[in-house]
Amino acid sequence: MPHTLVVQAHQAVCLITLHRPQALNALTTELLGELAAELQRCADDPQVRAVVLTGSRKAFAAGADLNEMAERDLVGMLDDPRQAHWQQITRFPKPLIAAVNGYALGGGCELAMHADILIAGDDAQFGQPEINLGIMPGAGGTQRLLRAVGKSLAMQMVLSGEAIGARRALDAGLVSEITPPELTVERALQVAQRIAAKAPLAVRLAKEALLKAQDVDLASGLRFERHAFTLLAGTADRNEGIRAFQDKRPAEFLGR
Repeated sequence: MPHTLVVQAHQAVCLITLHRPQALNALTTELLGELAAELQRCADDPQVRAVVLTGSRKAFAAGADLNEMAERDLVGMLDDPRQAHWQQITRFPKPLIAAVNGYALGGGCELAMHADILIAGDDAQFGQPEINLGIMPGAGGTQRLLRAVGKSLAMQMVLSGEAIGARRALDAGLVSEITPPELTVERALQVAQRIAAKAPLAVRLAKEALLKAQDVDLASGLRFERHAFTLLAGTADRNEGIRAFQDKRPAEFLGR
């Protein structure tokens, strides 16, 4: 069993809660390793169709564990096993929804940005304060933040170390919606369960197509979209979706 996570099943949705309350869920190598392993389990389990990732009411994750970082020299940083854990988290193929309350700083902000959908409590704070320590974001903060909020705001956040609140994050496009903090996880589960009811193959390919838009030119993205659309046209779920619409009943998608 994981030591730094709490894992709960909610029908076809897995709820993963970061659980290092004494350290505001600061990200250790152990925590990242357990999270990567749990996400791999969810990826391999056909019964799990979406994942919600959250922390505590006070902090989603307040960054990397500085005590652990202080023990590493340059060689240790270059050979950091956390990099492999981050890569595994990045490759998670199913929908990942982050429910963020409180602090999401440094690695915590980067972890939240690995999610496909971010839902924030109105007390959430997003920031990349690494510059205050004489370093810079190293788990995607410079790349994902700029794509999410644009050049000017990303530059301000990374170079000044200043955090932004939930309302600014919503206006900038970093999060999709804001809730009262006590309802953040509940709302994220609602969104995840709605997605989990859709055809799994269509959801997976649609997610991949949307992510392609960040990494390739328009023509390449359109080619991938057409290819994925053609693949889905031959699935049993596509036929079930059309029949269910015609019969005016809920579809029963089986992932085939």
